[in-house]
Amino acid sequence: MIRFEHTEYLYLLLLIPVFAVIFALMMYWKKQALKRFGNPDLLTRLMPDAVHGRHYLKFIILMIAFGFLVLGIANPQTGSRLEKIKRKGIDIMIALDVSNSMLAQDIRPDRLSRAKQAIGRLIDKLDGDRIGIIVFAGNAYMQLPITTDYAAAKLFLSTINTEIVPSQGTAIGEALRLATGAFSTDDKHNKAIIVITDGENHEGDAVEEASEASALGIRVFTIGMGLPEGAPIPVYNAQGDRVGYKKDRDGQTIVTRLNVDMLRQIASAGDGIYVNATNSNTGLDDVLDEINRMEKTELETRMFADYEDQFQYFIGIALILFLAEFLILERKGRWARKFRIFETKKA
Repeated sequence: MIRFEHTEYLYLLLLIPVFAVIFALMMYWKKQALKRFGNPDLLTRLMPDAVHGRHYLKFIILMIAFGFLVLGIANPQTGSRLEKIKRKGIDIMIALDVSNSMLAQDIRPDRLSRAKQAIGRLIDKLDGDRIGIIVFAGNAYMQLPITTDYAAAKLFLSTINTEIVPSQGTAIGEALRLATGAFSTDDKHNKAIIVITDGENHEGDAVEEASEASALGIRVFTIGMGLPEGAPIPVYNAQGDRVGYKKDRDGQTIVTRLNVDMLRQIASAGDGIYVNATNSNTGLDDVLDEINRMEKTELETRMFADYEDQFQYFIGIALILFLAEFLILERKGRWARKFRIFETKKA
């Protein structure tokens, strides 16, 4: 099997017909100029050392060399051997709270941004594990199904904001139920759910859902985003500038506080641990250390081709052709003048 590592460079081959047109125009201009200078037959006799048609050969060699050079830059690769890969890891579902209270800035720059940064660092540390993302506020939605495509996970993570879920609230129970259903049922000892939330305005039966997940072999971990003293919820205009803080019906500024007790109960029911995030530590490292102690089972066995680079052969041929084009002269050399095979001598 042959493939090119950098297919975008193959578009350079489209320059060959452009060069051909330019060369044809130059040759036409040269012929016209010679006609204006004098009789072509007479000029041919006056230039006995000129080899007619050799410039066409040089151009053809030059274009072939250019083609091989482009193919070399594109780096053709061939699959030389097949290997069996046995990947072991943990399935991790992250349930991220995106309610407005996650905009509070008691954890800098704000709770949601700090959580996203921590998740991004967690993805960078994964090796063989699969990850999925659920977002929730008043309802829970699957943002990214279980995958080993870490680049896609970071891309989806970057799109998360508080406007991604229309209804407000903290539906942790629904998020846990959705995360539990996202796992396959073929194994019961390699799955974990990480709930990242401030726990405020908690809705649903989160403790019962965590207990049911634990019965299926899924461990539930919780990370509390926020400080005990809490913080007001900023309000932004369409330009992204802060215009004040969210107020209740009486005009009092609403202060959002972390619901530590509820998050501890969820973690306890889910056979996990609770970690409180701070400005210096989001707690994901502690959770990941605990997850890494879990038994990692084989998740997938696949065959893949190990491709070998072949660019050196194409670059080598291109260099040889460039050298050949350089050595081919448009005039006869000193030694070539001595051989006049087809010349007739007069008596």
